Amino acid sequence: MGRTIRVRLEDLPPLTEEQKGELRRLADKPDEDIDTSDIPEWTEEEFAQAVWHPGHGKKQVTVRLDRDILDFFKQGGRGYQTRINAVLRAFVDAQRKKAG
Repeated sequence: MGRTIRVRLEDLPPLTEEQKGELRRLADKPDEDIDTSDIPEWTEEEFAQAVWHPGHGKKQVTVRLDRDILDFFKQGGRGYQTRINAVLRAFVDAQRKKAG
């Protein structure tokens, strides 16, 4: 299972001068000099099949889960509620797709 790791910007170490220089060089690079061959352009058909998830807002609720289910999700550390939500969203999306 993948782990979701959240880091606050203020907790990151400061950039070194070398890293700052690299970022400046990248920012100054013209778009036409950037190799995008590993990310091909999307076709109109691919855009038509894309799904937008604008964020649904969160609501705090109380849910009773089997202990082993909760333990499984907590094994991944912080973010277990987000993982549970992602599994529920995948189920709902699949059901909606099946319903037509």
